[in-house]
Amino acid sequence: MLIDGKWTANWHPVQKADEKGRFVRQDSSFRNWITPDGSAGPTGTGGFKAEAGRYRLYVALICPWASRTLIARTLKGLEKIIPVTVVNPRLDDQGWSFGGFPGADEDPLYGAQHLHELYTRADPHVSGRATVPVLWDMQQGVMVNNESADILRMLDSAFEGLAPSQLRLAPAVMLDEIDSENARIYRLYNNGVYKAGFASTQEAYDEAVTQLFDEMARLEARLSDGRPFYFGEKMTETDIRIFVTSIRFDAAYHGLFKCNIRRLEDHPFLQAHMLRMLTTGGIAGTVNLAHIKAGYYGIKALNPPRIVPAGPAALEAEIARAQAALS
Repeated sequence: MLIDGKWTANWHPVQKADEKGRFVRQDSSFRNWITPDGSAGPTGTGGFKAEAGRYRLYVALICPWASRTLIARTLKGLEKIIPVTVVNPRLDDQGWSFGGFPGADEDPLYGAQHLHELYTRADPHVSGRATVPVLWDMQQGVMVNNESADILRMLDSAFEGLAPSQLRLAPAVMLDEIDSENARIYRLYNNGVYKAGFASTQEAYDEAVTQLFDEMARLEARLSDGRPFYFGEKMTETDIRIFVTSIRFDAAYHGLFKCNIRRLEDHPFLQAHMLRMLTTGGIAGTVNLAHIKAGYYGIKALNPPRIVPAGPAALEAEIARAQAALS
């Protein structure tokens, strides 16, 4: 935890809880936008023009919020325009660190040991948690944005002049509907698993897990008409938001987070949606089950011995098949 730019307390998974023990997530603090001409976006200040090689994306492959930005980068063909640094999936007492795990990178810019060092470099008086994803301006040496929803949107449109794409994840004509559905899915599914897993009272857990599985039943019913994606024939960012929770569900949330009324596998249409996304547009290349399991089961507050489970074998096999098809 950073207070006025100083690391003051060991990392803990529960950021904040309300009076009934409900998990409360921290708001993001850096909200500038990359735009085609560098003008100001919906929040923050201007000065961040879309340019190849100027920005770096810091992600954790365990993290669903970071992973959705990585998926957008892949789907939009931005791999050569925006380099990526992957942090260690296991959070230590100072949060996200660099290196020290297969597939984790050292910080290539400043040789930082922990991600929070970039936060204090961006703002010497910053307070709060050092979260991923982070979009960093390597030209100015500042943090552009650490809100995954914003980054997902800017990757969808800001770089069209450099990497034209036929795919639009948030079409203007659908924006109101997408925003409305995203808000519900975030509250009950994406963050719902965390509200169950990090609940600090039985009442808060019972409420969260009931709402979560009610929402999964709703998603299952919506997809049961055979549509390939949430809104129909075309993928949108809503599908990415659903996928990042679905791909982690049986591997982490079902067991560690006590989301065990049913498995994702027990929802055949929601499971089929996850597998369809996994085999679409290179998404499988953004998934690392070893990082996911090591990261979640490495949370000492929930799993003190940090023992990582062996399965689920069926999910591992599906990911391996999808990744093999990319090579």
